Amino acid sequence: MLSVPELVEHITPSWFDLNWWRGQGQQVHSAPGRGESYFVDIELDDQPLAMVWRHYRRGGLVSRFSEDSYLWQGMTKTRPWQELNLTADLYARGLPVPRPLAAQIIREGLFYRADLLTERLPKVRSMAQQLAKAPAETPWVRIGQIIARFHAVGLDHVDLNIRNILVADDQQVFLIDFDRCCLRSPKNSWQKSNLDRLLRSIQKEFSNSEMEQGWQQLLQGYSG
Repeated sequence: MLSVPELVEHITPSWFDLNWWRGQGQQVHSAPGRGESYFVDIELDDQPLAMVWRHYRRGGLVSRFSEDSYLWQGMTKTRPWQELNLTADLYARGLPVPRPLAAQIIREGLFYRADLLTERLPKVRSMAQQLAKAPAETPWVRIGQIIARFHAVGLDHVDLNIRNILVADDQQVFLIDFDRCCLRSPKNSWQKSNLDRLLRSIQKEFSNSEMEQGWQQLLQGYSG
C-alpha cells in the first residue's frame, strides 16, 4: 500500500473492501464511469474524511480477456503508483485536483490488481451533469482557462472528457482521473488532441447550438 504520511497509521487493506465498508453501516454510493468508483467516509482522530475509492478496470477489447489485471513490470510502472505521484505533483503545484491519499497494489504472479483513494471534493458535479441539468450556467470560459493552466505545466490528459471535469457550486473547476496521463513538453499536437477528445465527448451526448456557442467560449478562455 502507498499512503500520504497522515494515513500511514490508520489505513488497512479493509479500506479497499466493499463488504467492510458496508459492515461499518455505510450506504456506499457509486460514481458513473468505466472503473468502479465509490464514495466512502471515515473519521480519523475525530475528523471526518470523505474519499473516492476507485478500482482500476480495463476498457475496450482487452477487457474481454481481463477485467482488472495488468502486467507487472515493477512497482514504479504500476498505474496507481504513477497516478498517485502525478496527482500529488499537480496538487503541490496548486492546480485544482483532488488530494491524493493512498493506493493498493496486489501482485499475483505476472499480473497485479489495484485501487486508488483520493479526497472527495465537496459540492461538485461533473461537466456532464452540469450540461444535462443547467447548461446555461456552465462556466465554459473558466473550463477553458483551467485546461490551459494544466497544459501550461505540460499535463497531457489522455482521457479529457465531460466526466473528468468537475464544477463546484461556486463555479470552481477541477480535473480528475489522471490514469495513463503524464507531464511532457507543451506542444500543440497533443494539446489539440486533448481538446478534440473533450469535444467528442460533448457531441456524443449533447448536440445543439447552445453547446456550439459554449465550445467557442471554452476556446476563448483557453486562448486567454
